[in-house]
Formats: sequence, C-alpha cells, structure tokens
Amino acid sequence: MTTRVIIVDDQAMVRAGFAALLAAQSDIEVVGEAPDGAQGVELSRRTHPDVVLMDVRMPEMDGLEGARRLLSPPPGVTHRPRVLMLTTFDVDDYVYEALRAGASGFLLKDAPPADLIAAVRVVASGDALLAPSVTRRLIADFARQRPPARGKPALRLKALTERETEVLTLVARGMSNSEIAETLVLAEQTVKTHVSRVLTKLDLRDRAQAVVFAYESGLVTPGE
Repeated sequence: MTTRVIIVDDQAMVRAGFAALLAAQSDIEVVGEAPDGAQGVELSRRTHPDVVLMDVRMPEMDGLEGARRLLSPPPGVTHRPRVLMLTTFDVDDYVYEALRAGASGFLLKDAPPADLIAAVRVVASGDALLAPSVTRRLIADFARQRPPARGKPALRLKALTERETEVLTLVARGMSNSEIAETLVLAEQTVKTHVSRVLTKLDLRDRAQAVVFAYESGLVTPGE
C-alpha cells in the first residue's frame, strides 16, 4: 500500500530534497508541496495525504496552527492526516504544543535520510514517532518545564487496569510494541490491544499524546 505524503516547509531546497528522497521509495508517493501552513492545510484538503510533513516555523501560518487545523478540522471536513513535525531545534515550545494538538511526532531536519523515510512509515502505520532518544528527551523536558494540563490527569489514570498502566508506562519510555511485548512477555497483538484501550479510555489521539499524558499525570517522571 502506497503512503501519500505532502511536504510543508518555507524553504524550497528542503522541500525539494525531502521530496526527492521520499519519492525514490516504492511505497511512498509525494502528492504535493506547500511553502506555509495555510497553503499546506488547503493542499491537504484537496489531496487527502496520509502523512503531512510540517515545518514548525514558517511565515503566514506556522506549523503549529497548520497542525491544529488539520487535526481538528471544521464540521464537514472528515479527512484528518497524520502530522509529523519538522524542526531545526532540539528544544522548541512549538513542538510541545503540536504534540498536545495531536501531532504524531517530530523529527530534526538534520536527521539522516533513513530516519526520515522510517519516520514517514512509522507515522503512516498509525504509530507515533517516539523511538529516537531526542523525542524522549524533549518530552521529558516538556513535562518538567510546563505546567500540568487541565483535567487532573492523575485521576484519569484510575480508569486503567494494572496491565494497561504497565503498557502506558513503557510507551512513555519510548518503547515500540515489539519491545513492550518482549519486556512483559506478551504477544505483540496483545500489546496493540492494550495500547488501543489505553488511548480510548484516556481519550487520546495516539501514542504521542499518551507519552505527554504519562508525564503530566506523574506516572513517569523525567529522567527515569
């Protein structure tokens, strides 16, 4: 199955480089490019990509607002792509807010080409891009520096079973489903089921939001 991708970045050379790299993959099709968030949102509504690569800092409309509009579309718009944020900086408040808005992860622009290709595939499959150590560090910094979210996350944890809480803890530490399965001696499909139930019970979009929730609720503490 081919993954449809659009690239939203204000630098033409970045767009061209990413497009050439991704288009060379047999399972990825680049269906469009845009120079800012507003045009990216409009392009996404027309082309219905599976994944949107969204730069964080752009003129006209930045990537954060673009991600919000794509992930919380107005009534009548049913398409909601996965959004992968691109950033030049290790620590960027925009990235934190994008995760809260529902972005599926983020990637540094200077990451190796293989990481970009893998990131698109991971996000397209429905997972969040949480494996790289930089992601764990940024989310840990986020939890340490930002005030707790509203809604008393710690109380919401009580909705989870003991096993679901274990799974959420390991997700928050950046483990993949296969790594969690090995750690807990479970079938990978069983882990997927637990993750799905956790997301449903906590009303979270994906694993990225689950990680943020785990830190904000105190289930996992930075540096653990």
